[in-house]
Amino acid sequence: MAAARRERGRPDRTAFTQQRLPAWQPLLSAGIALPLFFTLGLAGLAVGLGLHFSSGTIRELELDYTGALGSNQDCARCTNASATSGPCLCTLHFELAEPFPGPVCLYYQLSNYYQNHRRYGVSRDDLQLSGDPWGLRHPAEECWPYRRDPRGQAVAPCGAVANSLFNDTFALHRLVNGSFMPVPLDSRGISWWTDSNVKFRNPELVNGSLATAFWGTSKPPNWPCAAYLLDAGNPNNTGFVNEDFIVWMRTAALPTFRKLYRRVHQGNFSAGLPRGTYRLDINYSYPVLPFKGTKKKTKKHPDLVRMAELVVHNVIREYYVPNRLLLS
Repeated sequence: MAAARRERGRPDRTAFTQQRLPAWQPLLSAGIALPLFFTLGLAGLAVGLGLHFSSGTIRELELDYTGALGSNQDCARCTNASATSGPCLCTLHFELAEPFPGPVCLYYQLSNYYQNHRRYGVSRDDLQLSGDPWGLRHPAEECWPYRRDPRGQAVAPCGAVANSLFNDTFALHRLVNGSFMPVPLDSRGISWWTDSNVKFRNPELVNGSLATAFWGTSKPPNWPCAAYLLDAGNPNNTGFVNEDFIVWMRTAALPTFRKLYRRVHQGNFSAGLPRGTYRLDINYSYPVLPFKGTKKKTKKHPDLVRMAELVVHNVIREYYVPNRLLLS
């Protein structure tokens, strides 16, 4: 009887459960470890040298449009308190002395902005952002104080990260035969594939309507419109799957960071930006002077370094791709 009970308590008599699988334990002698160490070191050195010399071909233009009070920049008038009552449009003109081969990437840059602060970084609800119907109306406690509005309705998307969404917009034009021609800016594919296809999903449509799916929720306090009205004309880029929103929600590791805004690779500019005079129209909405920050726009074009920079900077959760137009 006792023997039967002991037999029932034993694991299966297999090589795996009895830990009898064949194993190999390498002998880390100097004759084995040193050649392996130097081989890997030389391979890393070769890759590093290639990236270093390739980075010398990167073209970058950085435009500061903070508009500090007292400056003669057109955007300075947008920093006045009176300009906060509505959209403020300002313009920057710049010259490209040499062409920027395409595709050209446009970034915006913020400084003195601590997205890595713990209370800020955790102020979000990934279950809600995944389109879960229960999470949509029951935001996580970490979202406080942007969890529910004064009426008790759930804020969607909730949290400080979503509430502080960067909302400046830009339009680029090139001077051609005395008039400015618009440069097409592509917003597709600016976010990580895993973010836009896995982590961020809209709730299921109700009677074919995304607005009805969001019924009973409230927009973040600082947003001018509800999530389902973001790029409402494009059903593949609205709500929680709006790519500008997704890019912003991937928080940066450092207080000065850049985020991909648009790419230039269409129409007459499929080969890049030719030399010439350009005008940048800015819808100035995002205040940075209260926290002594700056805003820039950067333009650059990708080359060999693009793949390396995407990999390396994805690790530290930032974006930095060659030949860029940076708006800061």
